[in-house]
This record gives sequence, structure tokens and C-alpha cells, in this order.
Amino acid sequence: MPEANGQGDSARAAAAPAPATAQPEASAGLRVLIVDDHSIFRSGLRAELDADLTVLGEAATVDAAIISVIDLQPRVVLLDVHLPGGRGGGGAEVIREAASRAPHTLFLALSVSDAADDVVSVIRAGARGYITKSASGAEVSDAARRVADGDAVFSPRLAGFVLDAFGAVAGETAETTEELDRLSARETEVMRLIARGYSYKEVASTLFIAAKTVETHVSAVLRKLQLSSRHELTAWALERKLL
Repeated sequence: MPEANGQGDSARAAAAPAPATAQPEASAGLRVLIVDDHSIFRSGLRAELDADLTVLGEAATVDAAIISVIDLQPRVVLLDVHLPGGRGGGGAEVIREAASRAPHTLFLALSVSDAADDVVSVIRAGARGYITKSASGAEVSDAARRVADGDAVFSPRLAGFVLDAFGAVAGETAETTEELDRLSARETEVMRLIARGYSYKEVASTLFIAAKTVETHVSAVLRKLQLSSRHELTAWALERKLL
């Protein structure tokens, strides 16, 4: 890693490629950084993101991404999994190297790959979610906002990889615990879907209830389990093999 101050700035610039583009930080909107090694994808994503997202810059390599995250301090990094440069660790390496020096930055993996190894590697490194590049600009924007709000966001079909990686086996039933006994049957249903990364609207559609009712159930679940966010709820459910 390049040094952070003084003469290290010059060394850092020489040691790694400069970000593909960088713009002054805007005062409004959710601040994001786009990291992908394909310029056409970066420009297309930038054009399709919702207007309330402010793109601070772009980067195309591991080295440039690390520098950009530290220098620009975005709220959310839209991060490709496979990137050239660095020590060959791709997006996971970016997270490991930059996260400690950008404590308020969160990472959302955005990749063409839906391979289990790719999903698990970036989640273990610290990404708050993983969606595929088949998502629309509106869906990516929504996912970025949800990550910024503390949620864990996954394309629904990818959630199983995460569950398996953290020890949850399909069809496995957790033992009844005092914590689970605090929840009603409906709250338990909502909890499982939310922990898998479903949005309020998706939960409402699945359970045939109103989105406002889902929101009420989620608030009750978080309160009863003494959790503060959907991200914490996902971790809690994974540890107990509830999904």
C-alpha cells in the first residue's frame, strides 16, 4: 500500500495507475464510486443511475480503486469482482486494503459472475451485498441506497451461496431458542425473507400483505431481537442457520 501522507503521495501516484476519472465531491446525493475494468460498462452504468446518486469517480484496476476509495471517501462503492492489478485479489483485495482507511464507505459487489466462489470471497472480505450486472440502473440505484442504509442486499438466487458458506444447509431447521420464541409466526416469515435480501415490496408480494405491514413487522423483529439494521439481522439469522 502507498503511504498516506507527505512524500508518500508522490510514491503512491507512481506505484499505481491513476483512477480512470475523478470528479470533485458533490454536496448532494448518495456519493458512489464505480469500479470496473470495462469503460463501456462504467459509462453505461453512470448514465443509468438515478439522479440522486452522485458519481464521484471511476477506477479500472485494483490499485486505482484503492487510491480512489481512500481519496474520495464515497459512501458506496459499486465494485466489480474481477479486476486487474494489485496482487490478483480483485474486488476482495480492494475491500481488504481500503476499508480501514475509509471507515464510512460500504461496498456493493456488481458482477457478471454468479459463481459461488466469487460471491463468497467478496462477502467474506466485507461487501454488504452482491448483485449481477443483469440488474437495471434503477435496481442498482435502489441496491446502493439500501446498502447505504445498512441493509444487506443480494440478488435472490445468490443468497443461497452466502447461506451455504456460513453454514446454513438447505432444509436445515434450527432449534427453538428463547430469541425465536419472541417472534410471532408472521414475524418469523418476514424475518427470513428480509434476511435473504428481499425488499419490502418483494416480501409483501410473497406473503400477500401490504408493504406497510412488512415494515411494521421488520421494526418489531429488530426491536425484539435487539438488532439495529437488516445487515445485523442477516448475520444473526446466518449464525443460527435459520435460512
